[in-house]
Amino acid sequence: MARASTGARLHFGFCNLSLSHERLYGALGVGLREPRVVVDAEPADRVSVRTADGDDFAADSRDSNSTDSTNSTDPAVIDDVLAYAGIATDLLGVEGARVTLRESLPRHAGLGSGTQLAAATLAAVAVAHGVEPRIRARAPVLGRGGRSGVGVATFETGGFVLDAGHPTARFTTDRPADGEWTVPPVAARHEVPDDWRFLLVRPDVGPGRNGDAEDDAMRTAVERADPGLADRIGGIVTRRVLPAVATGNAERFGAAVAEIGRLNGAWYADEQGGVYRPPVGDVVASLSGSAAVFGAGQSSWGPTVYGVTDAANADAAANAGERALDEAGVAGSVSVVRAADRGARVTE
Repeated sequence: MARASTGARLHFGFCNLSLSHERLYGALGVGLREPRVVVDAEPADRVSVRTADGDDFAADSRDSNSTDSTNSTDPAVIDDVLAYAGIATDLLGVEGARVTLRESLPRHAGLGSGTQLAAATLAAVAVAHGVEPRIRARAPVLGRGGRSGVGVATFETGGFVLDAGHPTARFTTDRPADGEWTVPPVAARHEVPDDWRFLLVRPDVGPGRNGDAEDDAMRTAVERADPGLADRIGGIVTRRVLPAVATGNAERFGAAVAEIGRLNGAWYADEQGGVYRPPVGDVVASLSGSAAVFGAGQSSWGPTVYGVTDAANADAAANAGERALDEAGVAGSVSVVRAADRGARVTE
């Protein structure tokens, strides 16, 4: 048996959505220690999935297995694991795998659930069969890395990551079909200082954009993108974000990534109803008034809101997160987590 365990990731935004520039996208993000995806796998004669509650599901008989009310696993997550495990066995040329899903991330919440689950499933299945996973090379066949390379990069190494984006001439307004791209290379990667913390505020609202809706929204955003915003973001990345993480200045880092998030929101405003999707804007505004939160923004399409803080301010930041939910008039969860100092753990 093999186990793959990996943390969530935060996505601070893209460097460029304009077709006027040589490279498209180029994402910034950070790997987190938690929440986590944990997947076990062992060789088998077919593909099947077991949940942490002990329920079994097989790819060839999915509809005949009911999701018992005591099963706390989202049925859509089970379908995702079955699909990823099926693709993995085909890629690896092995007969099958019995996959056990120990922990998973909420789907489409801005925490990188799809990429982390796909990569963890592939890694566990590969190691269980004694095969090198080669996550970066195989991720496109799993449909990952088509825009942002942050999820794959943080799975590999953790830390803060800036990827180089894709060649604009190849991606235009539509990305190629699954498997017909390469994951963006890492342009910069830094260890995150031990005393930095990340506040996660997750309002209990609908999921972020995904699937066809996300593709349509991104296509529209790229077609309308102001290239001047990309120029402004480029200056913030080189003169503020990278120096702040290199020198360990959490206050300057938080302010810089928050500004990048606001500028990204200008690209998406027509698609998501504002710079941030409702009610994220209210949560971000509340957090921005707290001295314990050095910068706040929306991770990916949300609804997760992040805040940059440090160990000394962690409790105050958590309290600010609770207040922000109250002021926005929504329920939700609040946690303060550390950055991942390494990539996924894959063991036999």
